[in-house]
Amino acid sequence: MKDIADNRKKTPAYLRLYFRVREDIVNGEYPFGSKLPSKRTLADAAGVSTVTVEHAYALLCDEGYAEARERSGYFVAFSTEGGFASSAEAENTPPGIRETTASKPEFPVSVLTKTMRRVMNDRGDEILARSPNEGCLPLREAIRSYLARNRGIKADVAQIIIGSGSEYLYGLIVETLGRDRVYAIEAPSYKKIEQVYTACGVRCEKLPLGINGIESAALKKSRADVLHISPYRSFPSGVTADASKRHEYIRWAHNGRYIVEDDFESEFTLLKKPEETLFALSDRENVIYINTFSMTVSPSLRVGYMILPASLLGAFREKAGFYSCTVPTFMQFVLAELISNGDLERHINRVRRRKRSETDK
Repeated sequence: MKDIADNRKKTPAYLRLYFRVREDIVNGEYPFGSKLPSKRTLADAAGVSTVTVEHAYALLCDEGYAEARERSGYFVAFSTEGGFASSAEAENTPPGIRETTASKPEFPVSVLTKTMRRVMNDRGDEILARSPNEGCLPLREAIRSYLARNRGIKADVAQIIIGSGSEYLYGLIVETLGRDRVYAIEAPSYKKIEQVYTACGVRCEKLPLGINGIESAALKKSRADVLHISPYRSFPSGVTADASKRHEYIRWAHNGRYIVEDDFESEFTLLKKPEETLFALSDRENVIYINTFSMTVSPSLRVGYMILPASLLGAFREKAGFYSCTVPTFMQFVLAELISNGDLERHINRVRRRKRSETDK
């Protein structure tokens, strides 16, 4: 095994080890149910401390790649064989909070107003200029850097499209991919997803959720060309797709199919690192990533963004690139400033710490 403790690398040692072991698990070097090396054995092989191994194993357990068994060690929980649970079980999971908490923005108003004043003073007449159709460059650059730092998403600025909320972006996706495709959605799912697709005149297929994501049998039988999912936490069921299910989605999307990854609220995960995105996991350029600032700042802003695979940029420009950006230039500059100066990440970290402390009580 390559020396994980190479000081020349910027990524923390425990994350490098996590990524390495995760890759070995996904590639089948450690099959489902097999025991992972002990902390001492892996530490000696990787040239790191047992504490580093413990942190890496904790992340693998958090994301469903492994499980810890008392006095026995760590075992592989990831499987390429998709088991599934019934929809009835999914309905008994904790309810989602897509609409309930969205009505109570927590972002400090004092920080927001201070940033607005700074943007007006620094940008001057720029805030009155028309935004480019795909969104203002400062915001798109800020989002690109933020996603690279926090979500492992590597994308070019040209792939980032700004729009007034997720519903608007759903419509742009239909324009880009076409109305002749079948769009599959989770059942149950956020009501507006189906409403937008229906209003766009496309056929929707509802796939039942189990306790770990869409039931494998339903996914295999689906005739859909596009799969719209909320893998972090689906609303209203609260279902989170585990590692095995996320990779099952990626395998499903081979042969010209696409996934729309609606990553709502994932910033506030209680895990030690943000949930891995399908966009980052896939190497097929067939995942469209969507997120908004509704939970991290306020739903009243009506600002969202999507990351298109590079392979879709030509189709987007031809079929939907003429639409004007629906977000005011001023608000784009404000969000760009909040991201660039660290205020957004500080707020996210505060909320995550508070939620962890509340959970520990």
